[in-house]
Amino acid sequence: MRRLIVPVLAVLAVSGAALGTAVAQDADDGPKKPSMHDLYHNSSLPKSHADFSRYRYRPPGDKVIEQPDAFRLLFQTKDGQPDGYAERRGTSVFYYDRYGKLRQIQPLPEDEPVD
Repeated sequence: MRRLIVPVLAVLAVSGAALGTAVAQDADDGPKKPSMHDLYHNSSLPKSHADFSRYRYRPPGDKVIEQPDAFRLLFQTKDGQPDGYAERRGTSVFYYDRYGKLRQIQPLPEDEPVD
């Protein structure tokens, strides 16, 4: 019986000491450092910009969210549910519904430069 109790107590003592050290390290960190997202929003780096004026279709009543890095517009309903997206491919703009099915294609005029 003693052979069983001594190793169990030793394991509990070591794990308790390790847990106490981990909690003490978390408490000594001081003020929380800013995340990468906070640093990006407060930086002086140039932000991406895209011209979405050629995207003609907007679902009625939807909120439009721009994603300039991907040349894409996201559409959301008033309650925040996704309602589709639009993205440019070559010389056309493709509009998709909330299920990812193609809704319509808008050809861009050839005299306008493509970004």
